[in-house]
Amino acid sequence: MTVGGDSTAHGGASHDASPAGAAADDPAAAARVSYTVRDGIADVRLDRPDKRNALDPAMFTGLVQVGERLRADPAVRVVVLSGNGRSFCAGLDVAAFEAMTTGEHTRPDEARSTDGPARSLGQQAAHVWTELAVPVIAALHGHAYGGGLQIALGADIRLAAPDTRLSVMEIAWGLVPDMTGTQVLPELVGRDVAMELTLTGRVVEAAEAARLGLVTRTEDDPLAAAHALAGEIAEQSPDAVRDAKYLVNLAGRTGLAEGFAAEQAAIRRLIGSPNQVEAVRAKQSSRPPTFTDPA
Repeated sequence: MTVGGDSTAHGGASHDASPAGAAADDPAAAARVSYTVRDGIADVRLDRPDKRNALDPAMFTGLVQVGERLRADPAVRVVVLSGNGRSFCAGLDVAAFEAMTTGEHTRPDEARSTDGPARSLGQQAAHVWTELAVPVIAALHGHAYGGGLQIALGADIRLAAPDTRLSVMEIAWGLVPDMTGTQVLPELVGRDVAMELTLTGRVVEAAEAARLGLVTRTEDDPLAAAHALAGEIAEQSPDAVRDAKYLVNLAGRTGLAEGFAAEQAAIRRLIGSPNQVEAVRAKQSSRPPTFTDPA
């Protein structure tokens, strides 16, 4: 399946799914974010390379729509999120920002109806990746500035090319990060480092970002590495993968008693389930497992 961009083949067959709210409902948004799904891996691309994938209203909407479509697709087991062209995302489009201040364009901070914690379009564009039940791997290169960095923070794993430059850029515009960044960043790098990066807007090179925990690690070819990692994850039981993401994300956000109870509930749900039995049988037979996608 391809929405709003060229298909990028990674082997295997693609498929189509068109639940309500799909990216194709908004042609402008569809042109900003493209994706394919093959072998359980969704390849999502920010697709505005001439502007270094800078964020405008259509890009915000496209990210949310694609994320929501993937959430409704049970065949998706892992997501790879990247940007076409020279950069992952250079942040907010300056011209679009000026139009937003005059009311000509939708503002990313405007309230939106949502069932989750995100309260604005901008927050949804970043948090929709965290809300997916499946893991999301961001492949970064070039620039990940401002809103672009906050979108990357919504991923579960971030692989960065050595030339990647990252910045919490909002302070330079007299703003604060408002796409979940103030809440997510301290979890990754600690409160003091998050404070320094937010108050200065300084540019962080990929090597330092890895040391700080801002990215998971550096890779010479982060997109290829992300797809290799996604392939490994897609081969595991989708039930166990989903529960693992939920449990790890729960850590630190709730008390130990609730966290331990969630672990216990997950293991009780998994033991003896069809996919868990298949995992054991495949392991014992030294053959690839054949798992069933969640309903």
